[in-house]
Amino acid sequence: MRYLDPKTDLTFKRVFGEHPDLVMSLLNALLPLEQGQEVTEIEYLPVELVPDNPLRKNSIVDVRCRDKQGRVFLVEMQIIWTPEFQQRVLFNASKAYVRQLDAGEHYELLQPVYSLNLVNDIFEPELDNEYYHYYRLVHMEHTEKVIEGLHLIFVELPKFTPQSYSEKKMQVLWLRFLTEINDKTHEVPQELLENPELKKAVNVLEESAFTDAQLAGYEKFWDIVSVERTLMYSAQKRGMKEGLEKGRAEGLEKGRAEGLEKGRAEGLEKGMAEGLEKGRSDAQKEIARNLKKAGVPTEIIMQSTGLSKEEIEEEK
Repeated sequence: MRYLDPKTDLTFKRVFGEHPDLVMSLLNALLPLEQGQEVTEIEYLPVELVPDNPLRKNSIVDVRCRDKQGRVFLVEMQIIWTPEFQQRVLFNASKAYVRQLDAGEHYELLQPVYSLNLVNDIFEPELDNEYYHYYRLVHMEHTEKVIEGLHLIFVELPKFTPQSYSEKKMQVLWLRFLTEINDKTHEVPQELLENPELKKAVNVLEESAFTDAQLAGYEKFWDIVSVERTLMYSAQKRGMKEGLEKGRAEGLEKGRAEGLEKGRAEGLEKGMAEGLEKGRSDAQKEIARNLKKAGVPTEIIMQSTGLSKEEIEEEK
């Protein structure tokens, strides 16, 4: 039996966008809900159309649903971390919060919005093994004082190791499902098959359940991931190299006037920052050139890269 990876746009929506019991189980396992606040019933809400490049989804959310209390849940899978992703999450959650009320309705009708974001990338390297990040509006000096409304949760999937987190069984099982099942899986871990919800989710991923066209789209998705990762890595590597070279030069120059050690340190730091920024810019331009050569419309390229129409037209 061959399975597909649940992290692609196609498979993630198949599992969690078509099976209310599975998305409820995921929400209850991964959201910071207190006892008695569990999600027991949901209805799916419409989602926007997905653009040509599923990695650059702009304001697209994979799954939107609401429970019988009126709480709104946004669930998204992000393959590659980009600096603007956190702002997009905040924008989507805020938009969902505001949309609850029609003109003239009272604010007390507003219900919390939970945004669960599963990221197949590391974006907080300095936090070591902390894979779960929960953001709320809290008082800086008195963190017990909270303004209710928005709950933003980010999960760094590559940091997750099941041996370290045994106290939350369902959370561990769902994260194992997302990190261990892929198109190289031939034998599913018994712990997943013993749980009815996880077994159902695994069965949904059987390759035989997808059409040839869907499988072709699945392969194209991973091709796009590979290209974007390569371009971003190459651009950042070039930026790092240029930054180091510039940093050494500036450091030595400044060191002659103010002391060699201090100058080298400051020059390297400035050069590294400038080099990384240039590397990111180069990556976006290189992606734009590749998409342009492939005949992708300028509007889609603008959404995918954040570049202006004029900047895209300059790329050849």
